[in-house]
Amino acid sequence: MNRLLVALLAAFDALVAAAGGLAIALAPLALLWVFALGGGADWAALWPASAAVWQFGHLVPLTIHLPGTYLAAAGIDPSAADFVLSLAPLGFAVFTALFAARSGGRAARAGEPLTGAVSGSLVFAAVTAVVALSGATPFAEPALWQALLFPALVYAVPCALGTAVGAWAEGEGIAGRLRERVESARGGWGAVPGLLVRGAAISVLGVVAVGALVFAVAVLVRAGQVVALFEAGNVDAVGATVLAVGQLAYLPTLVIWSASFVAGPGFALGTGTAVSPAGTQLGVIPGIPVLGAIPESTSPWLLVLALLPVAVGALAGWMLRSRLVAEHPGREHFAPRVVVVAGMSALTGAVFALLAVCARGAIGPGRLAETGPEPGPLALAVGLEIAVGAAILMLAPHRGSASSGLGAAAGAAPVTGATGDDERRDEDARWDEGAPERPRWGGEPRHDARWNSYSGWERAVPAEAWPEPPPPPEARPDAAPLPTLPTSAFGTGPLGSAPREDAQEDASEPEPDGSLD
Repeated sequence: MNRLLVALLAAFDALVAAAGGLAIALAPLALLWVFALGGGADWAALWPASAAVWQFGHLVPLTIHLPGTYLAAAGIDPSAADFVLSLAPLGFAVFTALFAARSGGRAARAGEPLTGAVSGSLVFAAVTAVVALSGATPFAEPALWQALLFPALVYAVPCALGTAVGAWAEGEGIAGRLRERVESARGGWGAVPGLLVRGAAISVLGVVAVGALVFAVAVLVRAGQVVALFEAGNVDAVGATVLAVGQLAYLPTLVIWSASFVAGPGFALGTGTAVSPAGTQLGVIPGIPVLGAIPESTSPWLLVLALLPVAVGALAGWMLRSRLVAEHPGREHFAPRVVVVAGMSALTGAVFALLAVCARGAIGPGRLAETGPEPGPLALAVGLEIAVGAAILMLAPHRGSASSGLGAAAGAAPVTGATGDDERRDEDARWDEGAPERPRWGGEPRHDARWNSYSGWERAVPAEAWPEPPPPPEARPDAAPLPTLPTSAFGTGPLGSAPREDAQEDASEPEPDGSLD
């Protein structure tokens, strides 16, 4: 595809991502301005408020300044007039990241990965600068450098990852050349990078899905408490709508909290608090309805939930092992599998450490300045649980067919055989690391097979001499004579054949009448 067209499409994707996020922030606030504030609403403050919400959703901390009139009307201590709000509603960031990764993948499939990534990132950074410079408000003030940098990174990093993955898959650019060099490695190491990234992706998605499932169950179990907090807010239909949209924006944040709870470390909901399967210690929490799903006490039996990430790791290990067996039958090397298990566990832990950083922060003054999971404990717990589950299926001995379809390509016939439960293993026959059991025929090991690290089991029969030609048949006395074929003038062979080297020159001279002797 044309480079200019790819750049324009990537720029359009960035504009759609930015406009969509701003519309999500602007719509509920517009409803609030119209129906709740009525004619006394200050419409000039609608855009700054929407811009602040959009920036906040892209990990930009806001310094809140409450006016004195509001403090007096609400009876709030003046010492709490200024505080930092940094627990981001990750719904905005997830929306932007998905658009960015999709745009990067499309650019890679179009054959211009670098052009698409750079174009989209620059356009989104320009929109970020416009929002930061035009949406200033005295009540929610971000640091300018954070307002310019953080939203741009939320788009640029997933876009770069999507571009790299797409270029690797399509074999384009630097990633494609790197893939060719990596996959040419011998001894099973060529498949390690792909399996490692694939296993980490499966593990991250699996643990996040488990966290979402546990959170849904908690909401259903404590639905009465959630409804009671809604009713205690005394909000009308517009207020309930705005409150529901705000809680939906925090849904990814709450899912990460739930995943941390399942993994074991849990999360905090204020200074000196803890919510984990081992025990819960809570103080006064904000009256946000969705926080009613947090249990007031926990049972030690909930520690069994830690087996769910182990099961996710086992699922990832089974999927990787199945792929490895399908692509490289009979050639499973042990060392690369160990590296895959260790690498995918470390990468999964690193991803959850990053998610924990994004899902923690302050939701108010005082003791509410510390909420969310700790990155270090969460990364360590998830990494170990995934490693245990993956190692069970990735490193266990695999009993299966030892044949390989590559034997014929090497000039030797492949040897096939079957194994049973009562058959013994022939360890001395392993000529290469990771070679499968020697093929058997009729229950006994075959000694005419050898292990080839490139083509698998193949027949190792020594070359045989060419057989002697059969003797000519003895002449029978009653055999009829063979018919005489006409000969040519140049030899004794049949007509149309080449002259024989031992043929003598015909000395007959033609008679005057043209006849021969």
